Amino acid sequence: MLKVCLNGSRPRWERVPVTVTEIASEARASVAAGADAIHVHPRAAGGAETLDVDLVLATLAAIREATPGTPVGVSTHDGIVPPSGDPADRLAAIRRWVGPDEGGPDFASVNWHEEGAADVAGTLLARGIGVEAGIFTPTSASRFIGTHWPDQVLRVLVEAIPQVTPGADGVWAAERVLTALGRQHAPVLVHGEDRWAWPVLRWAQLHGHDTRIGLEDTLVDEGGLRVFHNAGLVAAAARRRPLTPAQGLA
Repeated sequence: MLKVCLNGSRPRWERVPVTVTEIASEARASVAAGADAIHVHPRAAGGAETLDVDLVLATLAAIREATPGTPVGVSTHDGIVPPSGDPADRLAAIRRWVGPDEGGPDFASVNWHEEGAADVAGTLLARGIGVEAGIFTPTSASRFIGTHWPDQVLRVLVEAIPQVTPGADGVWAAERVLTALGRQHAPVLVHGEDRWAWPVLRWAQLHGHDTRIGLEDTLVDEGGLRVFHNAGLVAAAARRRPLTPAQGLA
């Protein structure tokens, strides 16, 4: 699977899609370019990220109209408003969400190192929303494996983030997290951000992992040139998928 991550937490001045119309347009073009799934951070008026149920549902409805049948998920990270920073307020907002049959997200990412992550994940599952467990570090991976959650999540996101995930480079950082995860049943999606985005994506493709690309992860193409649309990143990632090691030996 190749997922597109449309906007993330990036500010509007970085020219990522923020309005519902922009987001739907970018989603349509990205799926046409080869994306199999969509990850988006819904935005309020002015561009701030939001967990508000009405705005989340409006964003998802527009994406689904533009990309019928494509799975679409959202973020729950603790930097999203409400601005109180209180995990209880974040949880209260997510409790207002509905499941995919009523227009809610097909899945949502939960960063496992954040306070209240298990409560957020439980709330999502109770609504029939798939949980993607975001694992940034080997420590978080070990804690995750020590719970009952590996058998309940839709997938595990191994996220190699410069200055967050320990490691001298993105591939080594991702490998360390994967080693800490060990053998577990959930599918794994591996991706990097910023200068690690492309090296980690190519490594993940080579080793048969699901992965993702988009303006959330990088603003430049593989050659370092600025990109302003997600579809170009998706097309480049899809066009140059390398063979897996097993295929290479066939």
